[in-house]
Amino acid sequence: MSSNRPSIRSILAPTAAKAVTIAGAGVVAAALSLTATAGAATGGTHARSADASSFSFNLVPSSSAISAPHNIGFDLFVIQQPGAPFGVSWYQSDIQTDSTGTGSATVRGIFDKETFSVSPGGTTTFAPTHQFHLGVWFNNPNVPFNRGCEPGAPSPIVTPFNGEQNAGIQVVNTSNFPDDAGPLSHVTR
Repeated sequence: MSSNRPSIRSILAPTAAKAVTIAGAGVVAAALSLTATAGAATGGTHARSADASSFSFNLVPSSSAISAPHNIGFDLFVIQQPGAPFGVSWYQSDIQTDSTGTGSATVRGIFDKETFSVSPGGTTTFAPTHQFHLGVWFNNPNVPFNRGCEPGAPSPIVTPFNGEQNAGIQVVNTSNFPDDAGPLSHVTR
């Protein structure tokens, strides 16, 4: 098993792009940098101040047994809780690493203290629920299993954290923050 750990770097602008990079270069914890430059891209009456605030933080490995391979796909989710059962979660982006273990993705959205989901009716009903945490999963459940990242598991652990709802285990998360005060709760527009 390799000692490589994923490194994630991201720049978030609530109404602009979010860039995410994973690098498998032996980094123990992942770094994520947020820069809120709210509103410039929206224009009109909804434009916000151009004053930027920034907040940087680390993601931590979900397990000491996890290693980060090269040429592998990962999935980034915005989540309610950093660890299982994760709560309300939404898919954000795929991240594919290359032969050096580096990958990146750019996404658009609002990622700040106002990030929430609500379902007032329909097939599921729940009150407004904030998602202030981030998590990254192996896209393929066989990858962590074959690398020994699931000690004692008789077969690959399958989770719903990819577009096909058949992902592997979580790689890194923001459990270094309290469940109700994840890093996105520190970003303002």
